[in-house]
Formats: sequence, C-alpha cells, structure tokens
Amino acid sequence: MSRKVRVRFAPSPTGPLHIGGVRTALFNYLFAKKHNGDFVLRIEDTDQNRYVEGAEQYIVEALNWCNIPFDEGPGKDGGFGPYRQSERKHLYKRYAEELITKGKAYYAFDTSEKLDFHRKDHEAKGKTFIYNWHNRLKLENSLSLTKEETQTKLDAGHDYVVRFLTPQDQKLKLNDIIRGKIEIDTNILDDKVLFKSDGMPTYHLANIVDDHLMEISHVIRGEEWLPSLALHQLLYDAFEWQAPLFAHLPLIMKPVGKGKLSKRDGEKMGFPVFPLTWNDSIGYREAGYFPDATINFLAMLGWNPGTEQELFSMEELKQDFSLDRVHKSGARFDPDKTKWYNHQYLQSKPNSELAKLFMGELEGKDGLESIPTEQFIEKVVELIKERANFVSDFWGLSDYFFKTPELYDEKAMRKQWKEDTPDILNAVAQLLEGIDDFSSQNIETIIKDWIGKQELSFGKVMPPLRLVIVGAMKGPHLFDIMDMIGAEESISRIKKAISTL
Repeated sequence: MSRKVRVRFAPSPTGPLHIGGVRTALFNYLFAKKHNGDFVLRIEDTDQNRYVEGAEQYIVEALNWCNIPFDEGPGKDGGFGPYRQSERKHLYKRYAEELITKGKAYYAFDTSEKLDFHRKDHEAKGKTFIYNWHNRLKLENSLSLTKEETQTKLDAGHDYVVRFLTPQDQKLKLNDIIRGKIEIDTNILDDKVLFKSDGMPTYHLANIVDDHLMEISHVIRGEEWLPSLALHQLLYDAFEWQAPLFAHLPLIMKPVGKGKLSKRDGEKMGFPVFPLTWNDSIGYREAGYFPDATINFLAMLGWNPGTEQELFSMEELKQDFSLDRVHKSGARFDPDKTKWYNHQYLQSKPNSELAKLFMGELEGKDGLESIPTEQFIEKVVELIKERANFVSDFWGLSDYFFKTPELYDEKAMRKQWKEDTPDILNAVAQLLEGIDDFSSQNIETIIKDWIGKQELSFGKVMPPLRLVIVGAMKGPHLFDIMDMIGAEESISRIKKAISTL
C-alpha cells in the first residue's frame, strides 16, 4: 500500500445507528488500525428533510461506547474538515461545474411532471424509463438545447439538475477487494443526478468529492452501495482522480429466512438491533451487553479469522483482521450466539467489577432493607455467575442470599415435603445450633455424618433443606449458601418453613 491508509465511516443522521452500521464502522476501524492508518467520521447530512435531531450525538456516543473512537470527525479536526457535509456545501457546485466544462455532465431542465409522464408511458408499454444515451437528446437539457437556450434558462432561474453524462458502449472493469472483478456495460446505466438547483449535491457527487479531498484510500461500506460502484468509478475517471480501493461488506441477515436484519425482527424476537436505546427500542448497552462482547460478535458476522478462535480482544482483532477473510455472502444473525458471547465475557470479568455493577442493580430492590458489604456481594457473584448471561440475571439467581424466601416452589414442595420432613428439619436445626465453626466444609461434614448415623437417605434431607433455605430447587452448593447467610438465618429459615408449611 503506497498511499497512507485513510478510511471513513459516513452515516446519515436520519435516526439511530443500526448494528449493521456499527459493524461497518468496526471493520473500517480495524482495517485502519492494522495498517497504522486514520479512521474518519463524516456526517452525511445533505438530505435536510430526513435529518433527525439528536441522531449525530447518538452516532458519536454509540461509537464511543463500542470503543471505536474516530481519529478525525466533528470536533476532532485532522486538517481535512469540516466533517459535516452541510458545512461543505460551498464546495460541491464548483465540482459539478467542472464536470460540465469537461463535457462529462450537463444541465437538465425536465420538470418532475414531464419525467413522471415518461415513466408512466414506459410502464404502460411494459418498459422501464431510464434517462440515458437512448433518450437524452429527446429530453430538455443542455445537450438537446443550444448554448444560448441553456443560458437563457439558467439566467431566468429555471429549476435544473446537473446529470452525469454516462459514456456509451463501454465495458467498465471494476475491482472489489471482497468480490473480485466485476464488469459493467455502461449502456445499462442511467445519467444520475449529481447536483440540484437548490445548491445541494446528491449523495453520489458529495461522496466522491469528500473522499477525494479527505484523501480516503479505501472505501469499506455495505453491499447496498455495490450498484453505485460503476457511477463512482466513472466519476473518479471523469475528474481524473485516483480512485480509492473499494470493499463491499456482506449484509447482516435475519435470524430466520432471507432478507436484511431489521428493527421489526428485533421487536418480534426480542433482541436489540441498535447499540444504544432509541425511543422505545432498547439498545445493546441497556439490555446489559458488554461493549467488548458486542464488538466480538459483530466482528464474527461476515469475517472469519481462519481458525477455531471465537473470542477476540480488540487488540487481537486489530492484529488479525483482514478484508480478504470477509465473506461475500450475507451473515445470518443469531440472537442466541450474541448471548453466548456476553456469557463468555461475563465469566472472564473480575468478581470485583461484577459486584460493583450488581450493587447498582440492588439499590431499590423490594424487600431489601440494606445492601450488604461489597465483599459479601463479590462472594455471591462468584457462586452464581456461571449460570448468568447478564448482570441483570444476578438477582433472580441470588435473591435468597439477601432475603428470607416468602414463597416456596409449589412443584418442589409437593415432591419434597413428606410427613416426616418437619421432624427431620427440626433435628437439622438443632444440629446447626451446636456448630461453632459455621463454615461450608464443616457444616457439610457434620450434616452428612449425622445423615449416615440416622440411617436416612440424602434425598430425605438435602432437597427439603435446599427448599427451605432457598425457596426453590436452585442455586449453588447448599452449604456455601448456608455459610454465607450464617447460622442464625439458616436456623430461622428452617423454623419459618416448618411453621408455614
């Protein structure tokens, strides 16, 4: 690579960032960092009708939460700003006029009514209306009008658009890093609008001009832009500029069936499709996902490291990522796999870090008079975390550590509570009252010895004991729980259950 690697992520602030957009940003970022390059954020806000208040801040916050910081962008000038297209409006007209001067573009004055008439006329004949070489001289533009007629219309302030003059009878040879060689017949392309008389460029012109002026070396974007590749290459040729290298990423597909992953899929199946919450749509952050887990599962959607490894830190991703291992075909989104990733990251986090997060969840919990020490919570986390996918699962897995069960699982009660159960548990309570060293191992030894001496089965003692201590047939090693809640609480729970049941 002779040029310095400079890539850009160029979203439109028309709403929240979809995770497909986050993955595009991630792949750009990883590619830039691998090659000691720059990752640029450019806000493409030329379509003011679709502009949504707060969307730009959302994009920046989402990238920061995902640990995909941009090197240049709004508020971070690297010498190629401004980074919002609305602040670059003054640039585009000059380039549209340059193309007209070079004979590569032309003014078109056709009204929308006239174009609509042509479309309907073609539809009635079973054809598709395309504005290009086969009809441009029959329409109202600076190719069919004289220079004087064109100037008169411009002077009179007639509405116009600038259209690209697509070359005729050419076989355009394109190259995509992911998809390989592509050949396009220019005769099937239409003369796309580049600029409108209201002073606003279309996406195509603004995109090319900005990428050139910002010295973008690689354009890595979603495959929905693949149909625009021919036009973009032709524009670079028309300006006589060196084109960047292009790579079109595969779509993220629905969990079931075909089609692109949408917000509706998330709503129907109960998983997020946005990194952060937007209006009533919950985001990955608020659903309890860790940023590093989110990044890890996104990296594996459409990219394969070529090994069995599935868990990658950001540093490992920077080292191992390459565009030649990105798939051509769409990547199916698997909601269960995203939970699996979060589970793996949760298990690897220090108990102290998880305890702090859990303490935040405990505040305001019903029936919890006071929050125990951080040390106690850390021990709870250590005992229950292997069954959790999210920190929000902790309470449901551990409420019995913090408060006496109010209710007992009915199914377990019918199965475990026999006629002699109260007498057996009463004897266990008396046994516990005489234990000085109330540690898990010691309680276990004493109770198991007692069960043996009484010639009782373990099934007669241990399941009902768990039921009265926990309230259900769940939880880690029972003697660890009793050690944690202490002798007084353990005995109190046994006596409460006997009187209640």
